[in-house]
Amino acid sequence: MSLPEKLQRVVDRFASAPRELKGQALLQYARKVPDLPPRYADDPNLLARVHECQSPFFLATEVDDGGSVHLFFDCPPETPTVRGFAGIIRQGLEGEHYSTVLEVPTTFYSSMGLEEVVSPMRLRGMRAIMAAIRRGIRNQINGETEAG
Repeated sequence: MSLPEKLQRVVDRFASAPRELKGQALLQYARKVPDLPPRYADDPNLLARVHECQSPFFLATEVDDGGSVHLFFDCPPETPTVRGFAGIIRQGLEGEHYSTVLEVPTTFYSSMGLEEVVSPMRLRGMRAIMAAIRRGIRNQINGETEAG
């Protein structure tokens, strides 16, 4: 599996970390998720809900004129695992070309060893988040106007 360099660095760090540090690292990434910009905070209808997540999780994808992807997430701070995953995705994919992001497998996290600290249900939610990002990118490059 070939991942963008930024995302591969994150995956490698998690894969080599002991179990007890993986949970702490997820919390650190959870803190890195920025607040929504006003256009999304003021109009939540512009966000796509990821229904497969146990917690309320919403996202928006944007592809700019140069083909770079920009990701926006709305998930409660009380859900540090999923929020941490959002932080990982943002760290690893923000600003990458859409063609690169579309090539990222929805289960890219499988080699990170997250199953040591995250339930199978949360892992399914993570896969759904990546699928929603890819769907949002495809919609946008195909000229569709669906949220996300």
